[in-house]
Amino acid sequence: METHLNDLAEVRELIQLYVEGANGDVAKLKEAFHPEARMMGHIGPVETYIPITDFFRMIERQPGMAGPNYQADVRTIDIVGDAGVAVLVETDYMGCDFVDYFSVARIGGRWQITNKTYAHTGGTPPGAEPPAQKAGAHG
Repeated sequence: METHLNDLAEVRELIQLYVEGANGDVAKLKEAFHPEARMMGHIGPVETYIPITDFFRMIERQPGMAGPNYQADVRTIDIVGDAGVAVLVETDYMGCDFVDYFSVARIGGRWQITNKTYAHTGGTPPGAEPPAQKAGAHG
């Protein structure tokens, strides 16, 4: 049981590395992700199916892009042996809300994120047009 609790704590720390890295600390992202990890999801019609290194480059070009009101909360962690998933709820990341699903694996004795799949749950990213209202609709 103690080993399982240690694993849960290590995965929680791993996801915290992602949270800190996603707001500009690429070194933490590189520590959290397996080098061959991928990121998948979409915001409206804009699809993201990329190697995680492309995400690293985005963060390097725009450190702090998450914004000053960014918050994140680990919803669940489920692990068995050397594999698992973690779910992170993000609020106000670039003006948007997301739920991230991370596949995690213990490789070489160290937990790593092997895949990030995300769902856009609200908000409009900077530079994107908000959805047009239908005629007669009131907001």
